[in-house]
Amino acid sequence: MVFHMKTTLNIDDTVMARLKQEAARQRRTMSELVETALRLYFRGEPTGRELPALPTFRSGGARVDVADREALYQAMEGR
Repeated sequence: MVFHMKTTLNIDDTVMARLKQEAARQRRTMSELVETALRLYFRGEPTGRELPALPTFRSGGARVDVADREALYQAMEGR
């Protein structure tokens, strides 16, 4: 036995207008379209997907040893 649940959703007017147009074009109900869209959304990519690698670049090397406070001040202040 299949159960259906009724609910109330607040949908932006422009989204609702497009939903109505698409439902009419496909000769389907708005509920069918929303349910199909939600099923596709939930079937999509897993949320724990791998992030792309960060870009790298060549800086030309360190100009100052940041552990040397005096050298760091000289580099920052131009002393």
